[in-house]
Amino acid sequence: MYQTKNDLPENNRVKIVELLNARLADAIDLQTQMKQAHWNVKGPQFYQLHQLFDEINEEVEDYVDLIAERAMQLGGASQGTARMVAKASTLPEYPSVSAGRDHVDAVSTALASFGKQARAAIHAVDQLNDADTADIFTEISRGTDKWLWFVEAHRQAPQ
Repeated sequence: MYQTKNDLPENNRVKIVELLNARLADAIDLQTQMKQAHWNVKGPQFYQLHQLFDEINEEVEDYVDLIAERAMQLGGASQGTARMVAKASTLPEYPSVSAGRDHVDAVSTALASFGKQARAAIHAVDQLNDADTADIFTEISRGTDKWLWFVEAHRQAPQ
């Protein structure tokens, strides 16, 4: 840990930084999964899904920065290389698919998993008396739920 005058106890900050890095790995993985879907989607809803997946990627990029920068604010270091992310991500592996409906399923699975981890992080950092980090994860959770709704809407209409 780096020296900081942040008034959160150092032992709490250490635990929070560990949690932030775990969620950072998931966020970076989610971002790359959205690009995978964006690049490879095919089918009648190509254009809409292509755009949607790219919009999600852009939003997740903001989440990546929020998480990584919060770790630094607390005196920690961010662990965000591709190799670090590959070892640490808890998201399911993205399948090799091309059909729009298959991407909708895969993206919704990834978003649901990421959202669940964000909600767990809210509770965990709350227990460590860090309302600011909890607020970050609340923002991320709320945004992730919105994107999950947008994606799942592609499967919810009668065929």
